Amino acid sequence: MLCEMKPREKQIPKAELNEISRSPSLCHKEKMDWLEMGKELSFRKLAEGSEYPEHLKYSFNIKGELRHLDTNEPFVFNYYKNAHENNHKRYQILGHLIEQYVYQLLERACKLQRVHVPIDARENEPRSFFFMSEKALTNPSSLVVLLQDHGVFRAGQWGQKTIIHEGLEHGTQIPFIQMALHDYGGVIVLNPNDNFIDMKMEEERLSFLTKGESLFNGQSMGQIPKRCSSSPEEHTIYVWDHFISSKSLAKNVAFIAHGYGGLVFINLLMQRKWEVMNKVYSVAFIDSMHHTQHQVGSNPEVQEWIQKHCREWVTNSKHLDRPTGSLVKVDCPKVSAGTEKYTLAPSYSLQAIFKYLKSTLKAKTMVASPRSPIKTRSTSSKRCSK
Repeated sequence: MLCEMKPREKQIPKAELNEISRSPSLCHKEKMDWLEMGKELSFRKLAEGSEYPEHLKYSFNIKGELRHLDTNEPFVFNYYKNAHENNHKRYQILGHLIEQYVYQLLERACKLQRVHVPIDARENEPRSFFFMSEKALTNPSSLVVLLQDHGVFRAGQWGQKTIIHEGLEHGTQIPFIQMALHDYGGVIVLNPNDNFIDMKMEEERLSFLTKGESLFNGQSMGQIPKRCSSSPEEHTIYVWDHFISSKSLAKNVAFIAHGYGGLVFINLLMQRKWEVMNKVYSVAFIDSMHHTQHQVGSNPEVQEWIQKHCREWVTNSKHLDRPTGSLVKVDCPKVSAGTEKYTLAPSYSLQAIFKYLKSTLKAKTMVASPRSPIKTRSTSSKRCSK
């Protein structure tokens, strides 16, 4: 009987092997730290703080998965039979609780600070906010900015549905934040979807939690926009102008933008062209909705900058980081996110994105700091003779 020969394995350089073997254990430890902190904060306490905790008997387990307390089953949308409206309201309340829970994780597990905008807000004026690390503005080296997709979710989330069905590790930005803090020290988490106060939605949510009692006493309900944050584009430009561009000491800024966040970044690039091109050294798009030809037009300088400083991870059947090609020549290079699921693209491409950011920063540093000229006897003698 012939034995099947085992193919010879490719030898990996020792330095690269050390880096590969070191990263997973570090990421695992950090993951366990913030998930353990999440257990201490307890999502269940938030749910129990409502008037109807029996409607949402869920909590996040040690793996960061949302599970029913009694059955250990994943979330079920159809809690009420033949009552879509009530099920939808229940789902909205769950989303709000997750929003508050993620905010707690950002502040306590990641040690981020909540910064309200606009900075000149009047008393009782509706305000938005974003999060940043303690050294985000003072770190002279690098800063990573996270820009999410559009949707009902807020800062710290890649997707609300992803959190509910796939868990905190896949649906929140916390793994990205932890890695940014570890590798660069400074991080800003934008909050582009917090654009207005929806009085009608607030009334429905509070009515559901307070046994149907109206808390607005017949006042007209509508949407109140938040000044300087009435759209994702306006919010991003405001934070850029008043914090990243004007106050941050970081010489190297990187953006990680998902979905609509990519379109928002290109808008920022076109609105603050020279500032962005001088301060941002790298951009990682994840299934971005930007349209280079439409947004940039025939501007050759911006087109060249995008091709040189940006890369996009797209949902694809190919292995992670494999080139997928692009039909648009003026766009940035595209590689596979390692998954065909849009909701999982950020978490699947995490390691590849930070590897890319690290390599582009190293390349920029080498160009900015050329090697000193080699000393020779002639140069030494000339210097001494002066």
